[in-house]
Amino acid sequence: MKAFYTDHFVLPLPDGHRFPMEKYAHLRDLVGTLAEVELIEAPIASDTQILYAHDPSYLMKVIEGKLNPQELKEIGFPWSEKMVERSRRSAGATVAASKTALEEGVAANLAGGTHHAYRNRGSGFCVFNDSAIAARALQREINPKLHIAIIDLDVHQGNGTAAILEHDSSIFTLSLHGENNFPFKKEYSDLDIGLADDCDDADYLQSLATALEQLNERFSANAIIYLAGADPHQDDRLGRLKLSKKGLLQRDQMVFQYALDRQIPIAFSMAGGYGKDIESTVQIHFQTIQLAAQFQQRY
Repeated sequence: MKAFYTDHFVLPLPDGHRFPMEKYAHLRDLVGTLAEVELIEAPIASDTQILYAHDPSYLMKVIEGKLNPQELKEIGFPWSEKMVERSRRSAGATVAASKTALEEGVAANLAGGTHHAYRNRGSGFCVFNDSAIAARALQREINPKLHIAIIDLDVHQGNGTAAILEHDSSIFTLSLHGENNFPFKKEYSDLDIGLADDCDDADYLQSLATALEQLNERFSANAIIYLAGADPHQDDRLGRLKLSKKGLLQRDQMVFQYALDRQIPIAFSMAGGYGKDIESTVQIHFQTIQLAAQFQQRY
């Protein structure tokens, strides 16, 4: 299985910043021990690809460092050329993983899941919306008839993705998230399931089964982009749910099995993860990678 990485394109952050940038390097170190996974440096997303999902004026403000203080505050990162490079690579990794999955069944982005970015602004540690960019890139660069499902299992609603793709019937947006968590103003995905605080494994997995059943009934996908957030975990600082590590593995199993049963190519990204212990988050991401590599061999 191919996995695209961006961790060596480090976004410089001030001391004490709550975004866990170092988790990506730790994850790549672990993934490098897996003989069945091929690590590949992520390509850069081109201006053309970014414009599949974003306004030209917003792209230019990001590139030229002309975002105003409020815009940067909403993103949560200071501007730098390295921030731009990192954001391009993260989107490029999901594009590359999505194209690879069409050929090989399963592929990974070891970062990504930047689902809070809107067409004309960034938000919540997200500059460019990699899932929306990748879905549109598949259609415009590979096959215009592709129908793509974005299955977003980050603990936070994929509000930017929902807004960008709201009127696009060829891309189905599914978000299973904490109802009372960020973003506090939700957008309308094609299917939203909001979960109560302290939701446990059993309730979560039942809600996911319901969501996948509805997806199957409402949409015929040729490709899936999956956001495998680690932040529903019980020890996540920003999660508010109570899933165990085993529950998250069962979640991944359900999504990959859904894709395999229907022979739908699936690309996935890590999305959120803000564990009190960063190694706990890394281990959750790592078990997703390990499981995906097993499924890739079955395509």
